[in-house]
Amino acid sequence: MSRYAIAIHGGAGTILQSTMTAEKEKAYTEGLREAILSGETILKNGGTSLDAVEMAVRLLENNPLFNAGKGSVFTNAGKHEMDASVMYGKDLTSGAVAGVSHIKNPVSLARAVMQQSDHVLLAGSGAMDFAKKVNAEIAEDDYFFVQMRYEQLQKALESDSVVLDHTEDNFEHGEKKFGTVGAVALDQFGDLAAATSTGGMTNKKFGRIGDSPVIGAGTYANNKTCAVSCTGHGEFFIRSVVAYDISCLIEYKGLSLKEACDIVVMDKLVKIGGEGGLIAIDYNGNIELPFNSEGMYRAKKNSEGDLFVGIYK
Repeated sequence: MSRYAIAIHGGAGTILQSTMTAEKEKAYTEGLREAILSGETILKNGGTSLDAVEMAVRLLENNPLFNAGKGSVFTNAGKHEMDASVMYGKDLTSGAVAGVSHIKNPVSLARAVMQQSDHVLLAGSGAMDFAKKVNAEIAEDDYFFVQMRYEQLQKALESDSVVLDHTEDNFEHGEKKFGTVGAVALDQFGDLAAATSTGGMTNKKFGRIGDSPVIGAGTYANNKTCAVSCTGHGEFFIRSVVAYDISCLIEYKGLSLKEACDIVVMDKLVKIGGEGGLIAIDYNGNIELPFNSEGMYRAKKNSEGDLFVGIYK
């Protein structure tokens, strides 16, 4: 059997063991474990990296603990606007959606954009028209209603602030979490893929879009280098073109995946105030899970090793 590997993330930020209940920690760990093993099963059975990252992200989107799909945060208008993207390292094809509502699995709609349209990024009402055309699974508002998210919006509205998933003063005991989910994988054919999905920021206005659906910023995959999925303060990741920068450092400077990740996440992002992290895998199956925040929900598994699931530093 050829080598394969997969990594996933469920967001980063001020995630402290001292403020996490054992019950909640178990729920997050189980959610990450279920998602990564679903993707790994596809790889183990000879499936593609593209199928694996889509499956892993779909399970994270279906889990209300994570800010994507069902668990997406509320906008200022009390709605849900979701973003997602997917990229295939084999031929650099990619698809993305931004500002979509009522889509149960935005990552699958992003893949449909990649494979069933002539475009890369569709947004808003046009993306919804496309979703109907490809029979994407639709869900009503009550599916996306999560009490925890609704309470976050009420607190954000009180202070008229845009909130990164969890804020300092809410019932989450000081968690500040940049909520995004993502997956990267290398399959037995040597092909890389990356996928990212998010509900954005609580109380966001004006159709704000972060890095998740932006190819090269929040998501990137190239068989010559690596696959990357980011989570963090999106504006900084867009300005730094984070995912593509890591690929460039490998392709043009000959750096290792670890060296490239350390430069971008621990130095370049920090210098401009960008908090968060990412998951990355190179063409040899090496995996890096760097983050400059207190924690990042993450997991990795390959054809040779044991499963790793982590939350804290």
